[in-house]
Amino acid sequence: MAKITDAMKGIAAKTKGFSLATATKDGEPHVIPVGFGKVLSDDEILLVDVFMKKALENIKANPKVAVSVWDYEGLKGYEFKGIARIETSGNAFEDSVKMVKSVFPQFDAKAAVVVKVDSIYDVAPGPEAGKLVG
Repeated sequence: MAKITDAMKGIAAKTKGFSLATATKDGEPHVIPVGFGKVLSDDEILLVDVFMKKALENIKANPKVAVSVWDYEGLKGYEFKGIARIETSGNAFEDSVKMVKSVFPQFDAKAAVVVKVDSIYDVAPGPEAGKLVG
């Protein structure tokens, strides 16, 4: 099991956006920016569905995903790979609703996408780029 460290959590907390990569059952890639998200635990990341369509279709057909976060100022970032699940009730979904409503009261969180992380890679520029770190 990969562990999301405190340093990784810090970057995720201050990122200006998450990238979510999915693929169809046949492997056709798809990547989208996600404005709302956070680390839920040492091995789970929450992303909020406000306008996802193709990504949700892909997750239903192929739950393997990658999530990328970065800090431009510190030139640090990580790619988290794992299995996604879609939740429309429960704590993660309620967190999603609160996150969206606190910034954009006119929008609704439609679902919580929870990624169970199984590997973590360094995406910072330099010789360690692409290295498995968790």
